[in-house]
Amino acid sequence: MQSPVKLVLATHNAHKVVELRRILGDQLDGIELVGYDGPEPDEDGTTFAENALIKARAAAAHTGLPAIADDSGICVPELDGAPGIHSARYAGTRDDTDNYRLLLKNLGDAQNRAAEFTCAAAFVMGEVEHAEVGVWHGKVLHEPAGSGGFGYDPIFQPAGYDVASAQLTPAEKDAISHRSRAFAALMPVVRSYLV
Repeated sequence: MQSPVKLVLATHNAHKVVELRRILGDQLDGIELVGYDGPEPDEDGTTFAENALIKARAAAAHTGLPAIADDSGICVPELDGAPGIHSARYAGTRDDTDNYRLLLKNLGDAQNRAAEFTCAAAFVMGEVEHAEVGVWHGKVLHEPAGSGGFGYDPIFQPAGYDVASAQLTPAEKDAISHRSRAFAALMPVVRSYLV
């Protein structure tokens, strides 16, 4: 029996590794998704796709393996798209609660609470580079709810739902999230090269 092809996931975020293994499920058939412990590159891109590619390139270069990475965040039109690509560092502390509290403070009592989670998923293998983007529409709640998920999940209410993302089960979130949409588009490309 052939051993699985190794594919490195360029993140130091343990939540993302667990979530992605769950999201990808059968799409990982014949592929072993491995964690990354190398240096973190300077994410100086201006879009989610640019930053995802920067991370995937760094992991591929460091490990010599094909790599996937994602970059994601929440974009709020009322705040001119902020926090956007700066979502993880929005409050300057890299703490999820600090980040979403600052977002709630900055949004205040604004009537327009539309928001979208955006995720760019990237694949790098040698000269091959490919990125896909997934978007999850919803709105920002007035206060946090739920204890699941991570990041901005407690204050994001997905379109068509009356609960926060943090109140969805992992399976419910995986079926509709920005990350699952981006990787659903990316994985056929990855598989075409690896298996």
